[in-house]
Amino acid sequence: MKKLIIRADDIGYSEAVNYGIYKSVKDGLVRSAGLMPNMPYAKHGLDLLEGYDVCIGQHTNVCLGKPCADPSQIPSLLNENGEFKSSRQYREAFMNHEEFVVVEEAVIEIEAQYQKFKELTGKEPGYFEAHAVMSFNLSKALEIVADRYGLPYQDPKFGQETAVFNKKPVKVLPMGSMSPEYDAYECLKDGVLNHAREDMPNIAVFHPGYLDDYLLNNSSLTINRTKEVAMLCNPAMKEWLEAHDVEFITYYDAQ
Repeated sequence: MKKLIIRADDIGYSEAVNYGIYKSVKDGLVRSAGLMPNMPYAKHGLDLLEGYDVCIGQHTNVCLGKPCADPSQIPSLLNENGEFKSSRQYREAFMNHEEFVVVEEAVIEIEAQYQKFKELTGKEPGYFEAHAVMSFNLSKALEIVADRYGLPYQDPKFGQETAVFNKKPVKVLPMGSMSPEYDAYECLKDGVLNHAREDMPNIAVFHPGYLDDYLLNNSSLTINRTKEVAMLCNPAMKEWLEAHDVEFITYYDAQ
């Protein structure tokens, strides 16, 4: 039996993304979903999910929109407009073995987003990780905040075979959503058949959503979000997973 967390990222990214996540929870397989606390549509997304059995995590966001902390305290994270540096800037720095994130400044912003998360949800995050960023200093800062407040942190462990959630190993299945040839069904099936482990929880990360102007102007992941909504809500996908001895769990079950 393979235990599988099916996670949706990006609550709050935009209204259309929120509706795609809502659909994937209401009619689909998603039972864990990550909130971007700094985004204007964070509350809208939470309101849509009210009453549903879903584990809400903090999807810490330092590459889109405005910060929760005082901008004067976190200059390394911001551009000249006072908004977060883009995920592309993070990727380029990581590939060039450069690091512009100042750990102490990242701690300030992450902690501010944690406080905003609690304000919005009225509870602690079911899991704690970060959105679309490759940065060792950001990971250090996330770990500092997680240790400070006893939060269940998912450490990506860049380049390693397994990640760590709440100090225990987990397997994050491959994501193919940035490929123009993306087939969401085949990606999940391949993950379960060829990558999932029976000796630890497995995590399949998706970004279900619909399209609106904000998303089209701020994300390189667009049409493939709609493909994931369709896959996650298709009863045949659930039947296939159950036929292949997959047990559906949430981050709560993996703690």
